[in-house]
Amino acid sequence: MATNEIGLKIKDSKVLVEKLNNLLANYEIYYQNLRNFHWNVSGPNFFELHAKFEELYNEATVAIDETAERILTLGERPLSSFSEYIKASNIEEAKEITDPKKMVETVRDNLNTLLSLERDTLEAASAQGDEGSVTLMSDYITSKEKVIWMLSAYLR
Repeated sequence: MATNEIGLKIKDSKVLVEKLNNLLANYEIYYQNLRNFHWNVSGPNFFELHAKFEELYNEATVAIDETAERILTLGERPLSSFSEYIKASNIEEAKEITDPKKMVETVRDNLNTLLSLERDTLEAASAQGDEGSVTLMSDYITSKEKVIWMLSAYLR
């Protein structure tokens, strides 16, 4: 059976790449939601939320790049246009949300979507013996669980 440049079966990698591209699309919409909230947050918690949204979109930028590069490492093409992202994403664009609490709830919900996709991708990578993708997903999962916990605590 044919293998890619890093020795993984191409047929198996295609399934994983579909999951990674779906994750990438969701990350891109999540990222843009964060930019929206960063720009448009107001009220008594402005300074802390403005800074938190920036921190999260900077983290998302890194994850977007790493996910796209992982797809390339597996020998495939990452999605790279907003029309592809919108079509493939489970996360919806957050339009005209002005309530800071709703912004935080949306971020938490977006993170839960990403977390679910990462767990699914981790399972597929593990079944294929793709330790590189397993490690990447494991790191993302650990980080997201903590942020989800913190945002949930903030909302209480």
